[in-house]
Amino acid sequence: MSTDVSVFEIELPYLNTEGMDRQSAVQVASEMAHDHWLARTDMGYAVLHYRDAEAILRERRFFSALSQIPRLNGLEGDYFSRRRQSILTTEGDEHTRLRRLVSPAFTPAAADRHRSAMRRVFSSLLTPAIERGSCEFISEVCDPYPIPIICEVLGAPSTDWQLFSSWATDIFKIFNGNLVEDLPAIEAASEALNEYVVGMVHERRGHAGNDLLSDLIAAEEAGDRLSTEELAMLVEAVLMAGTDTTRNQLGCALAVFGEFPEQWKLLVKQPELVARAVEESMRYLGAVRSTVRVASTDISYRGVVFPKNSLVTTHLASGNRDEEIFEEPLVFDITKTRTNQQLTFGSGIHRCLGAALARAELQEALSVMAEQVGEIEFAGPVTWKPASFGIWGPAALPLRLLAR
Repeated sequence: MSTDVSVFEIELPYLNTEGMDRQSAVQVASEMAHDHWLARTDMGYAVLHYRDAEAILRERRFFSALSQIPRLNGLEGDYFSRRRQSILTTEGDEHTRLRRLVSPAFTPAAADRHRSAMRRVFSSLLTPAIERGSCEFISEVCDPYPIPIICEVLGAPSTDWQLFSSWATDIFKIFNGNLVEDLPAIEAASEALNEYVVGMVHERRGHAGNDLLSDLIAAEEAGDRLSTEELAMLVEAVLMAGTDTTRNQLGCALAVFGEFPEQWKLLVKQPELVARAVEESMRYLGAVRSTVRVASTDISYRGVVFPKNSLVTTHLASGNRDEEIFEEPLVFDITKTRTNQQLTFGSGIHRCLGAALARAELQEALSVMAEQVGEIEFAGPVTWKPASFGIWGPAALPLRLLAR
């Protein structure tokens, strides 16, 4: 006989970070994690430990809660009922099919072929800032950096990067907690992007190139291929997953290096540490702080039953500071070998599909910067985006840059 207890019947601490800045919110969650692996929140429940977060993310009966965003915002309109399913929200056999077809196009080797473009784009943004000796790093470097790369990866004309940038900005408003007001802009951007991509698909079917879209069109297993609608969906997912995350994570990384300038000097002296620097910055200050899952059925874990439709937040930020997993987790040290991976890319079947591309973009950006900038320091206060933002980072990061 099962002795598992419903989560409703357990006395749990209440995790409330409303109104707190990011550092305070992570600190509160990390302190609570010393005594509890699970907490109650306004939305449902929060998992605070690394191993438990990883286990929940790998449990296939916990579905991505992205599909719940309209309901949580009080919206169940025609737009959402007719909107195609995204790989970010599909589950079960259909998700397995899509991942199997597209995974070969998202390998590290596939990302590596675009590294020269990454260096070229980043250098073009950084050079004017170095010449002036200072910059507002977010608006001048972070924000414009990923979109030309996405154009390169997809095989779109580089001159269209501003189109992609505006679409990405509007589509990402879906995560900002103001869906009622933002829905018209989200819908218009999504439809414009879809029209553009369908045109690209028709062109590539006759003239394949050395790009991701051509790879996806050619993807086949046992006669199964992606439809035009699925290809358009995947391009939107790439734009969403590959734009705001990279912008914000690069901003987070430079904010941390500004806080610990001796670590920047280490990277300048030892550029071979760049890959480790990317992982450590993502662990120490990740742009994705949490991921929400919804129980598709009653699920028992660690003697606790999560009833169907329970919302469970995996607190990636506190998991990345778990002292049982990471030695000296509150220390930012790019020389330290971490035996466990940071959780910012997630885990399980919804682990970030574009992780290799994001890693390459961040590595090349830090590498180019370390080659050209000997010292960095804050030129003013760092301001941060609202805590409600799903993808989070600095809103403004004024830096002084001393050329090497």
